[in-house]
Amino acid sequence: MHRFMLAIFCALFLGPLAIANAQEWPVRPIRFVISFGPGSASDGIARILTDDLSKQLGQPIVIIHKPGADGAISAVEVQRSAPDGYTFLFGTNSALLVAPNLRKTPPYNVLTDFTPVGLVGLNTLFFAVHPSVPAKNMAELVAHVRANPGKINAATGHTYGIVSTGLFAQHNGLQIHTIPYKGEPEIIVDLLAGRVHMMVGTSTAFYAHTQAGNLRVLAASTDARNPLWPNTPTLIESGQPPHPFAAFFAVVGPAGLSAAIAERMNREIAVALAKPEAQERMKSQGVIARSMTVLDFTAYLKTQNEMWKKALADSGVEPQ
Repeated sequence: MHRFMLAIFCALFLGPLAIANAQEWPVRPIRFVISFGPGSASDGIARILTDDLSKQLGQPIVIIHKPGADGAISAVEVQRSAPDGYTFLFGTNSALLVAPNLRKTPPYNVLTDFTPVGLVGLNTLFFAVHPSVPAKNMAELVAHVRANPGKINAATGHTYGIVSTGLFAQHNGLQIHTIPYKGEPEIIVDLLAGRVHMMVGTSTAFYAHTQAGNLRVLAASTDARNPLWPNTPTLIESGQPPHPFAAFFAVVGPAGLSAAIAERMNREIAVALAKPEAQERMKSQGVIARSMTVLDFTAYLKTQNEMWKKALADSGVEPQ
């Protein structure tokens, strides 16, 4: 009876209070913690979104860079933050799904330690090579790597690049020497200089360099061609198996964030993403704007979590 009366009290008194707080929110600046540094794809997309989002919410959104550990550093900071609606993780698949699955003792569980808020966009990852690599398509790249076992270096700046390169090598029976970097901006210096031969990365990292003829893009990771490079075939069109896991941008809050605030932020994100100018700006970065309801995004995270677990195992990446 005591528990029943407590439940009644919470419903009658605390429920309306939570709704009132959500209606007043936000009353001060909001922090978006992102997993990669300035100049990264995450940084660019976060700024496109927050330009409109801050106006809609009537409060500035401050972007906080916390790179490192495949995004785990940024995720842990948000995980430990107060669930008051003023700190969110603007994360990717790296921070949300891959980083915890790469560790024998995960620092967090995306399904229990965070509150899903919404999807922002789907990123296209491309296979790109330095012009010194003679390959003009994926079949020629396979032949070139096979003819030079262990001599081709592949730079990786995030977990998507690590897993994609691993799956590519495994599927084709290739020996590729991978070199990890903190992020894509650091890779570009060595890739342009020819010190590394290839990478799987975002268009943000190398679009200008491919336009100038300093790098060559061979294939897109998505099921459909990306509008930024409409003449670049997909992996499937290139005779390679598709990658079932997605590279995405999303927003989550700490566990315990009120449903009312999560729903409000979700609706505001959807409004921002529906604006043609925002869509075009994202498209120029190789990203397709995509929103989901909180319920659908929660289900999406669960599905992608299982896909990433399998992809990591299939690519031979062992939890550390």
